[in-house]
Amino acid sequence: MTGLLFALILLCDCNSPKTNVPLIGFADAFEDNTISQARQGFFDALKKNGYSEENKTLKIIYRNAQGDIPKLALSIKYFISEKVTCMATCPSLSTITAIQNTRDIPVFMMVSPTPDLMKVEDKAGKSPSNLYGVAESLAYIDTSFSLIPKLLKKENGKLTVGMIYNQSEPQSSEALNRIRQLANQLHVELVTLPVNSTAEVQLVTQVLLAKHIDAFFANPDNTVFSSFETILKACNDLKVPVFTSESGLVARGAVAAYGADIYQWGYQAGEQTALFLKNKSAKGLHWEMVKLRKRVYNVRAAKNFGIVLPANFAPLP
Repeated sequence: MTGLLFALILLCDCNSPKTNVPLIGFADAFEDNTISQARQGFFDALKKNGYSEENKTLKIIYRNAQGDIPKLALSIKYFISEKVTCMATCPSLSTITAIQNTRDIPVFMMVSPTPDLMKVEDKAGKSPSNLYGVAESLAYIDTSFSLIPKLLKKENGKLTVGMIYNQSEPQSSEALNRIRQLANQLHVELVTLPVNSTAEVQLVTQVLLAKHIDAFFANPDNTVFSSFETILKACNDLKVPVFTSESGLVARGAVAAYGADIYQWGYQAGEQTALFLKNKSAKGLHWEMVKLRKRVYNVRAAKNFGIVLPANFAPLP
């Protein structure tokens, strides 16, 4: 009996595939049509570099927290328990959660602000040693917001722009502070209201619109991303144009933006991850700034509001 048992164990062991195929844990904080473009770009870059589940050269554990922060934390902890080769995080909520839970597993971020904006640097101003991928600063917001007074002329009084922001998101608060300073320079009146969750967005947007704003600015905020259609409908119903700094939101109905191409953002992060997998080391790698930004406008939205964009803005369908 003992010999038979030993033979069975040996047989099972021989039949168990021994593989060095890397395992990636990909965490999305919520479901969003814009954010999902980064995920597609990330995996397209890996596939181009020879890593895909289809070719059995990569294994993926994908989790979407659907906006549930405890669920997001559990997903990250599950990745750790499964001893993933590395993590991919999108957007900033996923990146912050990953960094809070591990300093050993490489984290490749996308659709995330710089470490200082995420408040994940140490007292010496150094980024977490396991943080890689691609980030963005807030400098591009200046170009997007400055476009509003150039395109919307108001004969009497100051132009009024409305914004909502999630005060619990560091990058959202930083963006608001930057826009406030810029609005003063441009002699634009800025009206802002805070939101704490997507459930509040519809009511807060309606309150903001009741203040008779001339335009709405959709800032880089996870709550704005996930509730954009709600915001857009409310603004369109009252003939208030929506501007943004995110090209993905232009595809969803905003008038215009200057910002990162979300697909290419993910693709850039995927290329860096592919280097890590090929070299089996993160030596020489560090987090990078977004390389590709573009000026785009929504043809239908621009037409509806009678807005003519400068020649250096490319049309989206």
